[in-house]
Amino acid sequence: MSREAPPEEEAPGGGEGEGGGGERQGDGGCYLALCARPVHFEKANAVNCVFFDEANKQVFAVRSGGATGVVVKGLEDKTPISFRMEDKGEVKCIKFSLGNKILAVQRTLKNVDFLNFIPDSHQLEYTQECKTKNANILGFCWTSSTEIVFITDQGIEFYQVVLPEKRNLKLLKNQSINVNWYMYCPESSVILLSTTVLGNVLQPFYFKSGTMSKLSKFEIELPAAPKSSKLSLSERDIALATIYGQLYVLYLRHHSRTSNSTGAEVVLYHLPREGACKKTHILKLNRTGKFALNVVDNLVVVHHQDTETSVIFDIKLKGEFDGLTTIHQFVLPPRSIQPYQIPVAGPAAVTSQAPVPCKLYSSSWIVFQPDIIISASEGYLWNLQVKLEPVVNLLPDKGRLMDFLLQRKECKMVILAVCSQMLSEPGRGSLSVIATVFDKLNHEYKKYLEAEQSYTLVVEGGQSRSNVLLKRPVRTQAVIDQSDMYTHVLSVFTEKKEAPHKFTIAVLMEYIRSLNQFQIAVQHYLYELVIKTLVQHNLFYMLHQFLQYHVLSDSKPLACLLLSLESIYPPAHQLSLDMLKRLSTANDEIVEVLLSKHQVLAALRFIRGIGGHDSISARKFLDAAKQAEDDMLFYTIFRFFEQRNQRLRGNPSFTPGEHCEEHVTFFKQVFGEQALMKPTTF
Repeated sequence: MSREAPPEEEAPGGGEGEGGGGERQGDGGCYLALCARPVHFEKANAVNCVFFDEANKQVFAVRSGGATGVVVKGLEDKTPISFRMEDKGEVKCIKFSLGNKILAVQRTLKNVDFLNFIPDSHQLEYTQECKTKNANILGFCWTSSTEIVFITDQGIEFYQVVLPEKRNLKLLKNQSINVNWYMYCPESSVILLSTTVLGNVLQPFYFKSGTMSKLSKFEIELPAAPKSSKLSLSERDIALATIYGQLYVLYLRHHSRTSNSTGAEVVLYHLPREGACKKTHILKLNRTGKFALNVVDNLVVVHHQDTETSVIFDIKLKGEFDGLTTIHQFVLPPRSIQPYQIPVAGPAAVTSQAPVPCKLYSSSWIVFQPDIIISASEGYLWNLQVKLEPVVNLLPDKGRLMDFLLQRKECKMVILAVCSQMLSEPGRGSLSVIATVFDKLNHEYKKYLEAEQSYTLVVEGGQSRSNVLLKRPVRTQAVIDQSDMYTHVLSVFTEKKEAPHKFTIAVLMEYIRSLNQFQIAVQHYLYELVIKTLVQHNLFYMLHQFLQYHVLSDSKPLACLLLSLESIYPPAHQLSLDMLKRLSTANDEIVEVLLSKHQVLAALRFIRGIGGHDSISARKFLDAAKQAEDDMLFYTIFRFFEQRNQRLRGNPSFTPGEHCEEHVTFFKQVFGEQALMKPTTF
């Protein structure tokens, strides 16, 4: 078995010649996987034809033209749809409308048949011929639950099933144009037509609510001037997909236009709703052969059949800009899709057999956008998925790793794991790397906070009714807030006590520095974590400096924490009082906070410090002391108030108005009546 090169020896995009990087990798480091629960359908054979509908993501298994049954299954469908239809000849195309209410079937080049699947409606077929004379229907696309587009070799025809029960269609709009082939992107409702003799002039149309809009046509640059005037651009080399919310045409150019570059490349053309289509990105494959494209989690995945490996590209990551386009190398070394086992179907006795390994990168695989892989010969439809855990070890640059992870849907727990790993041995990062990571996280955090704040201002300002497009910002997994960092990373890191305390404090202060840089209010529990860490290592001089120079921002919880430290660090009492005075906090409120934290002695010292001990409620303090379940504490507080009573009234007993009877009884039970203070007479 050949040695697997470590990531740094197999730099992304580096040194791959024709068919390079050909060794199949094992399960380790596979960052792509087929979904665990695929759609299983009857294999394609002489009597069973298989079709895929890209809009509903459904597979149709049509037996004997439908006469012996049609079974429809989708990734989202809980139960398959089964029905029979009359065999009226070979089925060329079959699709449900959005919502599965109307079935459309193309059997000839001239018309499409329809069948309603509406409860209590007649199961009678009705037919729509294409309007253009001598035109042949290449296919059709449903753009809504009642709107359908016929694509012919002479143009497109846009129809609406006005009332399905009336079983007739109305032509909304048609457009004459010579068509070689077409492509549909259901996510953006755009149909792309290949026109002209060479086929490289593409004309997009956009469909919405009964309207058809013609977008700007554009030309795909072919690798070299064609030698003959025949179709030079195949639909096999074009994909239409939404990446980061924008529609792109992906063109697989098998040979670069520049002579000094070997290998194929994927050229991305950005197709806006308005304005011209522009070439924006080039993805360098550095190899030749048979390729297939998917888009998963905003990543362009390129499969290479010869080497049975795949690579991924992220157009949000920094590339090399040449003034017009950004050139990207693949993010990670080529890896195979994770090995997949096909379970053996059949009776229980048979299913005990070992699962059969699936042949990955099979020539029978068909790829659909954005993330569908179908094996018609094995009868499976999968979603392709990205696994983020293996990426962590394949991308050693933590800054680039964070840029990559922050754009992924399911990134939160992986990011938090990377942060924990970065603070621990053996992979402990330098402070500069840690700072970079914190800044990248807080940049995303701040963006979300600002969006949330803007939304709140608009709603409170009453402008939301006039602004129909206003939407509450979506909190993605890339938003790692302070509680996430505290719970999953920083508190765990400080508790482990593996790192030198100076490093621990530096990390905590670095995170606080980053929050301050992005003007994010630091939560008090982070400051508390700093203080506790300083106290654990007896670094009181540093604590004093942090407070003196306001490195730790003032807050009531922080002041209460300082008050509780008085027994081990006496100056903490004065530091906390100073902080509370700066906060202009009401004295009663401070006492309430301390008592709620069972800091009864600290509360008493505080109230004495401000000279309010003669007017405070004895019962409130005795209640708190009793709740603390510390007999000596109760004794101390009880004795204090006895002495106060003696000083103010000449008698240590409590008056009925103070409602302390139950506490006097409790004191007698625990310490005996003789422990009560006797009145002093002069």
